[in-house]
This record gives sequence, C-alpha cells and structure tokens, in this order.
Amino acid sequence: MVGPQVTLNKMPRLDTTNSSVDIDLIGISKNNTERSAAVAFMSYITMENLLKPDFFNTSNDTIKSMMSTVISATLPKTTNTKLTKPVNFTFRHIREFDPSGSLSCVYWNISEWIVDGCTVLKTNSSYTVCSCVHLSTFALIMQTSPPAESDPLLELLNLVCVIVGLVFFSLALLSFALCQWSPLVNNVARINICISLLLAHLLFLLTQQFLSLIRRQQVLCAVIAGLLHFLFLSGFVWMFIEGVLLFICVKNLSKISSKKRKVLSTGFLCVIGYVVALVVECVSVGLVPDGYGSEHCWIKMDKGFIWSFLGPVCVILALNTILFINIVISLNSAFKSLNAEVSQIKQTKIMVFKTLAQFVVLGCSWILGFFTNDSKELEILFLILNSQQGTFIFLIYCVLNNKVRQQYRKFFRCLCSNNTEDHTITFRVITTE
Repeated sequence: MVGPQVTLNKMPRLDTTNSSVDIDLIGISKNNTERSAAVAFMSYITMENLLKPDFFNTSNDTIKSMMSTVISATLPKTTNTKLTKPVNFTFRHIREFDPSGSLSCVYWNISEWIVDGCTVLKTNSSYTVCSCVHLSTFALIMQTSPPAESDPLLELLNLVCVIVGLVFFSLALLSFALCQWSPLVNNVARINICISLLLAHLLFLLTQQFLSLIRRQQVLCAVIAGLLHFLFLSGFVWMFIEGVLLFICVKNLSKISSKKRKVLSTGFLCVIGYVVALVVECVSVGLVPDGYGSEHCWIKMDKGFIWSFLGPVCVILALNTILFINIVISLNSAFKSLNAEVSQIKQTKIMVFKTLAQFVVLGCSWILGFFTNDSKELEILFLILNSQQGTFIFLIYCVLNNKVRQQYRKFFRCLCSNNTEDHTITFRVITTE
C-alpha cells in the first residue's frame, strides 16, 4: 500500500512463485482523497483443478489447457478503484508450451472464463504477459487443435516390429558373446549398438504401454526421458564409430590390426561411445534444466531443447552417409576385381543386399524420419527399417559369417544328437562367399 508521503517513482511489481503484477498504484492513490491506495495480489495453488479451462466457452472445437496458476488482484481500503493504466500480469507457464496453440488471457465471471478487457501483450515459450483494464481473478488458457486419431493398424505394426527387433538384438548379442571370433574382427561397436538400442527400444516400449501411470509422476517421466535421450544418443555415436571402423577396414584392412591397440582399442572406443553422449546430455540439462518430461515422457519441444537430440543426430547421419557412400564405392571397385567366373547376377544380388543392410546398420535410414509427416508409406518404411537394425546386424555379422555358421551347426548337431538316438540328421549348407 502507499500513502500521502509516497516516494515511489515507478510502478511497483508484486511477485508470487509463478506470476507477477505491475500496477500503477501511485496513480490510483492520487485519484483518492486520502492520497492512499492498497493492492492485494494472490496466487491460488491447484485452483486450476476447480476453475477448469473447460469453463472457457469457445465456438471452435479445441482442446483447452490451463497454462498458469489462478491469480487474483484487488484494491482493498481504496475508495476510488478506477485504474489509471492497464495492469500487466506475467504468467509463468506451468505446462509444456505448444507453438501452434492459441493463448487467451481470461478472467472469472461468476461461472465461466471470459476475455473481455484482457489481451495478450507478449509471449514466449516460458511466460506470457497479459494486459487487463480491470481487476478480478485471472488465468492463462491455451487452445490447441485435437490430435489426429491414431491408426490402430500402425500402432500394432509398431508393436510387432519393435518386439521382433528386440528379439534379434538379443540373438545378435548372444552370438557375439558365445561364438568364437577372429582376433582381427572388432565387434565392439556392433555389440554396443545392440546394447544401446535394445535398452532404448525396450524402455520406450514399456513407457508407452504404461504411459498413463508414468505421466502422473513427473519426476519419473523426466528421468525416463533423460535415459532415452542418453541411450539413443549413445546408439548413434556407436553407429558413427561402426562407420569409421568399416571405412578403415575397407580402405586398408591390413592397417586396422596394427593400429588396433593404439587407436582402436575397446577402452578408447567405449570412452567415445558413451562419454560423448553423456557430455551432450549434461550440457543440455545445464542449459535447459526442465527440458525433459513431455506428454509422452520424451524431450519437450519448446525452448529449442529438442535440438539437443536432433543436432547430434543430424551431424552423425550426415557423416555416416558420407562414409556409407565411400564404403559402397570402395566395395564396388573390389567387386570389379573379382574372378570373372563369379556370376554377375549373384554379385549384384549380394551387393544390393549388403548395401541395404549396411545402410540400415549405420543408421542412415533414420533420415526418412524427416519426411514422414505427409506420407504414411514413408512412415511405415521408417518404422520397419529402424526397428530392425538388430535384425540386419544379426544377418550380416552372424548368419552370413561362415565361422559363426559352422559354430551354429556344431551346436545344433550336438543338441540333436543328445535328443535323438535312432535318427541321423544331415545338414546341407550352401555357402556363398
């Protein structure tokens, strides 16, 4: 409150946790015979659960969300309550901001929210300033278009593809762990791609299945989003490492063994594969501490925080695409130098399959994700390819590996001999080297 001897020279500001008000209390006091005025500013925690945004009547069919706490401003012990200037209320957003949504500054009028006398002065992803020509009980409401109806067949396809991918990730890891490999073969990148993406897809699948329960616990939702961010980022870093190793191997296979201990050791690669992802995530959290925990327990789209994921992914996809093109050119040159007795048709089939499979393993197929908004066919192709990275890893490095196949045959032959006394099982294997 201010009195006759007021010495303020600017409009005072009153603050609460999520809101503030700027009011010309000095000008109001001058309009009173006592030369005094008082303002009371209150914030009602959880009042938005009672004065719901559904009480805001609009002609269009939109989804309404309360973006602020409910506040009140009055002029007690003030005879003349006429405002000399509009009052500005600053609302801090309490929910994720949707750039496509429409914001309305509203006040409570007996039984509904209305906008008379209130306008949006300015807004950004964090807060909105409302200007009103009267005092009352105020709030900030956002209107968004209803989400497009999900396709049940697409959801089923997604579920099936992810489960199949998880199975083949597991089979690939078992093969890498149980089979004997040549000391010149460096599987560290492939193993860690499988580990990172297996955990990421499994966590994402479980989160979406129990989303309604998890979303109630905002801290848990944010922690899951952070874990998904780290796992997917580390998966992409390992895809880049795999691309570099393949490029070195194709260019000069003889040098990879001589440099393996100094440059391409397992410990050195593990530091790169996981520490880079961890550093990116820590820097992102430091810049935007509340960037995790969207409606789907993922990265929030406001404040540009999504680029903490898309930025590194775009860089890695661009580098892996360049590496992939160089690998294909080098392999094509190698195929041309093969013995002329090798069938050209057979050579072409092998080349096409391995090229497609390696394209998926290096994560280049994730580029399709930038073009799926307007094409259901591309969305299905993107879903299938990127859920089956484990399948392609298992096919290329396990099934099509002659030594691994021999160990499989020994294992199954031993298994069958233990379970069959009067039958002889013969395996006929056609191998294309």
